[in-house]
Amino acid sequence: MNSIVLAVLVMVTLSMLRVSVVFALVVAALVGGVAAGMPIAEVIAAFNDGLGGGAAVALAYATLGAFAVALSRTGIAQRLSARVVEHVSHSQHAGGELALVKWGMLAALILAGALAETLIPVHIAFIPILVPPLLHVMNRLQLDRRLVACAITFAITTLYMVVPVGFGAIFLNDILIGNINQAGAAESFSVSRDLAPQAMLLPALGMLAGLAIATFSYRRKRQYQELAVAGEHLNHADKKLTKRQLWLIVLSLALALTVQLWSGSMVFGGLVGFAVISLSGVIHWREQDDVFTQGMRLMALVGFIMIAAAGFAAVMNATGEIPALVSGSVQLIGDNRGLAALVMLLVGLFITMGIGSSFSTVPIITAIYVPLALGFGFSPLAVIALVGTAAALGDAGSPASDSTLGPTAGLNADGQHDHIWDTVVPTFLHFNLPLIAFGWVAAMLL
Repeated sequence: MNSIVLAVLVMVTLSMLRVSVVFALVVAALVGGVAAGMPIAEVIAAFNDGLGGGAAVALAYATLGAFAVALSRTGIAQRLSARVVEHVSHSQHAGGELALVKWGMLAALILAGALAETLIPVHIAFIPILVPPLLHVMNRLQLDRRLVACAITFAITTLYMVVPVGFGAIFLNDILIGNINQAGAAESFSVSRDLAPQAMLLPALGMLAGLAIATFSYRRKRQYQELAVAGEHLNHADKKLTKRQLWLIVLSLALALTVQLWSGSMVFGGLVGFAVISLSGVIHWREQDDVFTQGMRLMALVGFIMIAAAGFAAVMNATGEIPALVSGSVQLIGDNRGLAALVMLLVGLFITMGIGSSFSTVPIITAIYVPLALGFGFSPLAVIALVGTAAALGDAGSPASDSTLGPTAGLNADGQHDHIWDTVVPTFLHFNLPLIAFGWVAAMLL
């Protein structure tokens, strides 16, 4: 068995057995490296070299967590949530009105995710700030959080696949088209940027179909306990704020966004937001360290998983087994064009599941996929669809992807949402399977 496949299977199996994802990634990296014939010392060295790749993201999430907890201490989010809860709890409300609240909240989260990927490119930075205060509302609605996880993952994944704005511009124009043209240069093959949205539209419809299925799968009510959210205290909703404090809180949100967009760093954006809230006087000076520590604790798991995933990806690249995985798959294809498309999609799924990033998968697979696809006579649109879909596969459903870690960080703020069984498995089933089907159809029809 190819060492990449073995490593991913070990990682997924251990994760589903409720072993810590960090531990699963470390063990899987060792198993994959040794299976590829690397000495243990080299495996450890490659893993250690890769850890730095996830450090910046981990620090960014920790800083955003601190900013989110500081916002929670102001009591604003709790007051808004309490008003919705009071509205939902009123005995006179009919089922239709409650359904309107439920679907309105899901639509708002999808819209926030869409904006976070395009016009306001903050990616998952909005989740720890926006989602935890809404948990009380979800509890009263008895809304299945697995559906919420699917909705958020849909928004932050689908938009970059098809809309060339924000992160979509990076993925479609710079990474996807750029790497395809580089890989096709030897065969005088190139594609223009305007073809990418056309090619990825059908696979994106697969994501939409998956979301529709998820709304049916998780339509039943699910009970949750009414627990305190991390960093939240009951008396915060009653806290009286002066006009000056209100303006400083609004300014902290605006500056956090502005600094992040200007500097390109979530770390500095979160720090500026936290500093401005601190100056408002809402948080006593002696509580500063405690609040910051609580925020880091809120996002600590996400950060450690991202660091471990970077080490895992470094080991997988060091094995040199990815080209062997593709070439070994080609021997099974023969001259069957439909089977070739399916195998390329499945190989992409395994690679992205392990690495946890579709953006990082594209450069790995294009050098092999483009000549292979051209050899089978796929059109330029089909080549884009194959490579783009193969990379996007696994982004939803990978234990190490920020597309699943982000929703978990927000939905598990009260400790009632399991990363693997409540985010990873639902998003894998509802998005990867339709994405394979729609990606295959796109490759065959375009």
